[in-house]
Amino acid sequence: MLEKFFRLKENKTTVKTEIIAGLTTFMTMAYIIALNPNLLTGFGAEGKELWNGVFLATCIASAVGMFVMAFVANKPFAMAPGMGLNSFFAVVVANIVSLTGMSYLASFQSALCIILVEGIIFVILSVLNIREKIVDAIPLGVRLGIAPAIGMMLMNIGIGSNAGIYSETGGPFYAMRDFFGSLTAGLAKTTMGSGYASMVLTVATMFIGLFIIVVLAQKGVKAAVILGMLVSSIIYWIGEWLFLNTNPFASLKGANFLPPFQDMAETTLFHFNFSGFAQIGWFTVVTLIVTFCIIDMFDTIGTLVGTASRAGMLDKSGKMPKMKEALLADAVGTVVGSATGTSTVTTFVESASGVEAGGRTGLTALTTGVVFLACMFIAPIAAIIPAAATSSALIYVGVLMLTGLKNVHFDDMAETVPVALMLISMPVSGSIGHAIGIGLIAYTVIKVFTGKAKDVSLLTYVLSAIFLLKFFLVA
Repeated sequence: MLEKFFRLKENKTTVKTEIIAGLTTFMTMAYIIALNPNLLTGFGAEGKELWNGVFLATCIASAVGMFVMAFVANKPFAMAPGMGLNSFFAVVVANIVSLTGMSYLASFQSALCIILVEGIIFVILSVLNIREKIVDAIPLGVRLGIAPAIGMMLMNIGIGSNAGIYSETGGPFYAMRDFFGSLTAGLAKTTMGSGYASMVLTVATMFIGLFIIVVLAQKGVKAAVILGMLVSSIIYWIGEWLFLNTNPFASLKGANFLPPFQDMAETTLFHFNFSGFAQIGWFTVVTLIVTFCIIDMFDTIGTLVGTASRAGMLDKSGKMPKMKEALLADAVGTVVGSATGTSTVTTFVESASGVEAGGRTGLTALTTGVVFLACMFIAPIAAIIPAAATSSALIYVGVLMLTGLKNVHFDDMAETVPVALMLISMPVSGSIGHAIGIGLIAYTVIKVFTGKAKDVSLLTYVLSAIFLLKFFLVA
């Protein structure tokens, strides 16, 4: 049945490979299950009930988005509330509180109306093929640079910001900035205080895991990524026990494995505050909806194009079959997210880890989605996966995605400059969409002022103008 539905042989894969790929993707993005409710509720400051509601919404909306990706698009991409978009949502909620005087919960429920409208707009645009036309409007040269730029972003996340260390001297401290960026080991130790030992363990685990993945991959082991993560997790747990005198499984004692459905029903489930939504002001509302739409649209497009490129899913013209259906998945996920209680659902860049593990069909997405649903019951177990282990996978996949640079025509400045700008702007800004916007603007300007304005499509001009407005004029 699985063979017939997902066309595994046609895509040169197997059930075992797809399941391993799905588990690999999950392990690299499991952090979102706890981090998303943390960000949207001030790390629990707005009440345990709201935190629980957002936690369940994260699991449910992500799973629904992945099920649509699996059964409608048959693609291996994973969905979840987007990083950056969730932080922006939290800022919007805080601004609504100060603007209207409503409680945080009432403001949160008002902001969910914005996500609902955004999701509905995306469903309509996806069904009408407008989002697919926007994908096609991105010049091939810019598209070729998306995958390597995502690779740089993954490496930056893996070694730069994925594993944060806290101590009595502050934090978070990160491997690249505070360990490798320190002038001497002594200075790093002084800066991090008691956190220095944790940092050393994190860095050692990160690179041991990376080298294990590389060696296994070179030997042709398809499960190299997930095996590397498992080994590095074990190394980290042993290190915690022996050198940090910490029980890595202490959080499992007394952990609650029952999903808090009652809390979600009381705080977020279909709790749209339309009266509060009307108090925000129509100009502000329209501006917020447009901002969410732009960021989400190009984050999703960039992830789909970049990851599909790495997986060899693009045709000769750089287009991905069933792009319309894949784009519909994040739209449906966003609508479900608004109804259950979370911010915009988008395609996760960590999907690249599952693709690298061999995932080629919707069975990969289905596997990840099923595990997300299971996390409503086993969240405490998912939470003990060390960040150092996921960093190993992110760095490895990032390196592999850099190989896409071989397809860039570096003798053409109209292609080289946009790609170079995306390579630096994507990891620095942390936004795939913004980096694509910078690339489009650069491409358009170079073409126009070198006498090749006719090479630029009308829609590319429109997209470049929209990004210029967003960067410089939209308040």
